Amino acid sequence: MEGTLAEQENESPNSPLSSSSSSSSDGDDEAAEDLQIETLEKSLAENPFDYQTHIQYIQCLRKYGRLKKLRQARESMNAVFPLSPEMWQEWIKDEVSLCTSSEAFTKLETLYERAVQEYLSVPLWCDYINFVQEHDASISGCSPDGISKMRNLFERAVTAAGLHIIDGNKIWESYREFEQALYMTMTGTDNEEKEKQNHRVRSLYHRQLSVPLVDLRSTLRDYKLWEAEQGNNNDADSEFDGVPKNVVSSFQKAIELYNARKQYEEDISNLDASDTERLQHFMNYLKFEESSGDPARVQILYERAVSQFPVSSDLWLAYTGYLDRSLKVPTILRSVYSRATRNCAWVVELWVRYLLALERLHAPEQEISDVFEKAIQCSFPSYKEYMDIFLTRVDGLRRRMSLGDTKKDQLDYALIRDTFQRATEFLSPEFLSTDDLLRLHSYWARLEVKLGNDIVAARGVWENLLKKSGSMLEVWQSYISMEIELGQINEARSIYKRCYSKRFPGTGSEDICHSWLRFEREHGTLDEFDLAQKKISPRLQELMVFRAQQEAKNDFASVVKKDSLAANAPQKRKMSKASESKQPTGKRKKLTSEPMEASEKVSIRESEQISVAVEADKDQVAKSLHMDASSKQSAGTSESRDSKPDYYNDECTAFISNLGFEVNEEHLRKFFEDCGGVTAIRLLRDRNTGKSRGLAYVDFSDHEHLAAAVAKNKQKLLGKKLSIARSDPKQRQKRASTGSNSSTATGRWPQQENSRSRKDGPDATVVAQRGPNQRLAASVTFAAPRALVKPLGWTRRDEKHDQDQDGETPKSNDEFRDMLLKK
Repeated sequence: MEGTLAEQENESPNSPLSSSSSSSSDGDDEAAEDLQIETLEKSLAENPFDYQTHIQYIQCLRKYGRLKKLRQARESMNAVFPLSPEMWQEWIKDEVSLCTSSEAFTKLETLYERAVQEYLSVPLWCDYINFVQEHDASISGCSPDGISKMRNLFERAVTAAGLHIIDGNKIWESYREFEQALYMTMTGTDNEEKEKQNHRVRSLYHRQLSVPLVDLRSTLRDYKLWEAEQGNNNDADSEFDGVPKNVVSSFQKAIELYNARKQYEEDISNLDASDTERLQHFMNYLKFEESSGDPARVQILYERAVSQFPVSSDLWLAYTGYLDRSLKVPTILRSVYSRATRNCAWVVELWVRYLLALERLHAPEQEISDVFEKAIQCSFPSYKEYMDIFLTRVDGLRRRMSLGDTKKDQLDYALIRDTFQRATEFLSPEFLSTDDLLRLHSYWARLEVKLGNDIVAARGVWENLLKKSGSMLEVWQSYISMEIELGQINEARSIYKRCYSKRFPGTGSEDICHSWLRFEREHGTLDEFDLAQKKISPRLQELMVFRAQQEAKNDFASVVKKDSLAANAPQKRKMSKASESKQPTGKRKKLTSEPMEASEKVSIRESEQISVAVEADKDQVAKSLHMDASSKQSAGTSESRDSKPDYYNDECTAFISNLGFEVNEEHLRKFFEDCGGVTAIRLLRDRNTGKSRGLAYVDFSDHEHLAAAVAKNKQKLLGKKLSIARSDPKQRQKRASTGSNSSTATGRWPQQENSRSRKDGPDATVVAQRGPNQRLAASVTFAAPRALVKPLGWTRRDEKHDQDQDGETPKSNDEFRDMLLKK
């Protein structure tokens, strides 16, 4: 942008164009400007942490001369991010061009103060110094207060940037010029004052000559010339003639320090190197400086690095870590941590270190609380980061409360309780690991007892967690452990009585039973031990039977799978004989399982509904699966091979049920069009009538498209709510292992559900996917091929024979299930 904002505002349209065309053009331009500004404002409202949008918004407002909004935009951005030195210089330049009164000097001086606190910038310090010298009347009038103010400003600049090897000499020279100008004004003063001022200039030369700066030998020559002007003769050809020995020693040491750092300076100043290479050069340089052991020089180099790479989290972590170890200056720590968390707000470790640093500095509670609130408003990658913030906050509150911090403010335990309550509401249990969940609640319960002196509240912590995660064995165990540690034996026993009959994953149910027995051995009386054993023994027996049934079922499935593989070999076989050879000689005892909860009973009812649907359709399915032996023998080998259906592995397939009978493949293709990746659609049809059976398989090219398809579960197609689930090939293979040879050859089970009779209930695939710890009735798939129930070739006439052989005919679903397991 050319010119300042003041020049833009003072411009007036003096062109000879007609007023109508000019106003029309101005109106169109203004509308376009407003639209662009509104768009950027909307983007910032949605995401106030978008750095580039802030930059674009400020540039747009500056281009169109919207001064009021421009100031607000800069303030809004600076509230979220530190501004670069170039942005500060541009801001101050705009404000200077608009200032016409002396009252604006204070506001501009405040802006300069804010600017030099953000990043190290020698040019910004020089602008600040020049601005104050030109506009401060007390300084230009050489009043004592003005001179003192200017010297303080120079000392701050030297402290902040005087060790900058490349640009630091600019500040030193400006400082010397100021003091030399004061000396020149002392024409009518006494010799004592002039000598004192002369000593100040000489002292500045000596200080600068002891600092490793670029072109330090030129500074030495200037010093000798100045001494000559004061009447101290020296040999210009001799480098150190007339220079005090201590200054010579400091100068030579500074030259050595500069030579040792010269190569590092050249590396970080190489503009042809990439950002990654330059950052690595800075890290190497920092490692070298830290080994030298000069904290001030290390800090200056870190400031130079972060001004070049403000969003490098590794750099900020290294910087703050060094300050915590070596330079524990409160003002520097607060400034660096504030800038680090504003630049890299997504790095939780910076926030944790910030809170700990404030605690070390004995900061007031309000300051720590403000930092904590800012931290939990940030966007971290996972819930674990938020948990670290909450626990760090609790740690600090606990330490200060335990130490009885009465110096500044007395802490109340209610503050700790409120922090824990917010943590449990903020951190959802399903997103935390078991260890993190137990760590949080164990810590809370322990502090309720230790600091809150409220055991009832401690129990409430565990009871609330049990409502959310009562199926986790570790939660019950931790609750019991707390009661035992507190000596509350009866309370621990009551918890055992509540949970010993619950079903936990893996061997958890057996573990809690054995744990109760050990508890009674160590803490209970003989009567209490006998009572526990009386309750636990039947439960352990029940669990043992259930495990045995599961193992038997798995063994049976593996045997049938082997037989199916053998039967699939290209040879002639008779299904009736193969089926008779697998008949067991004795009857299998009806399987029992552990007591059912409400959710498990629902699964049983769902399975029985599917069983009824299968029974109603038995004749039709048997007919569709049956193949005429004579026609197979007359057909050629090639014809049989061609008629065999394709094999589908269902590795990336969705199973759809509850379809309307009018739905065809094109309807399904349009339904999944927004998901994309559809490679094949297989609509299951009746073999006799060719009509749709309300079931379909849809293959996708990858799992990402499949996940999008499954997400459309329960959406409607032609008025019917679809049930969409991921097809599990492992479950299909498991079901196939217990099926007939004809069903196995097709590569998938024909779906036997009657969609009209089961309405919106779960399909057989969902029932078959129950976990290994579910009830047996819920895990057996009753929508199996009819070949599993009767061998191929079975007819109604054989029912009498089966009744004579087995002595019974199934009259109900339960009897049908028992006969299935026997066969």
